[in-house]
Amino acid sequence: MVRFKRVLLKLSGESLMGKQGYGIDAGRLNDYAQQIKEAHEMGVQMGIVIGGGNIFRGLSGSQKGFDRVKGDQMGMCATVINALALSSAIGAIGVKSKVLTAIRMEPIGEYYTKWKAIEEMESGTICIFACGTGSPYFTTDTGASLRGIEIEADVMLKGTRVDGIYTADPEKDPTATKFTTITYDEIYNKGLKVMDLTATTMCKENSLPIYVFNMDVFGNLKRVLNGEDIGTLVL
Repeated sequence: MVRFKRVLLKLSGESLMGKQGYGIDAGRLNDYAQQIKEAHEMGVQMGIVIGGGNIFRGLSGSQKGFDRVKGDQMGMCATVINALALSSAIGAIGVKSKVLTAIRMEPIGEYYTKWKAIEEMESGTICIFACGTGSPYFTTDTGASLRGIEIEADVMLKGTRVDGIYTADPEKDPTATKFTTITYDEIYNKGLKVMDLTATTMCKENSLPIYVFNMDVFGNLKRVLNGEDIGTLVL
């Protein structure tokens, strides 16, 4: 028995850089595709949101003089590039996927609706949601929270490069300790940077659990779905 029937998988665009430091690393992309295929073969219905930080991040652009709205729109376009890359990689190993965009851009992707997404997932297609919420001033974490709630996912699986939530950044503080479970309120009160507050609040108010784990270790997605406690659960 798998742990979850339908999931929203949130992937970091920056993780797609792999060891390159920019763009899309083919090895990392294919690792992700293989792990997604494993989940699909377990019968898990899956929607995916991927960030665009490996190409362009709107907020950092605004700090360099870009208009914030245009910068965020550029960031949305970056998520489309990553979504197309992931869709191509998944298709190359024999799994059906569809890119759904929050902004109309046929024929690149089909315009997102909740009902279309659920119909596709129930028929065995992996849905990749691009363009975040479709509006500026919102992160792809918020876009992932929104899509997870809309598609009635059992959980948001947040794939990162660390194996859960810690008391501090474990890459900077060797004394940081890991939480096995934590509440939304503890995240607020401790000032932990799991997701932005808008995304976390949406999950709390709509009772969408978050599971944070290291997606960069091959096989970890399957381990999470099999019920292994390798990350941190937010309830």
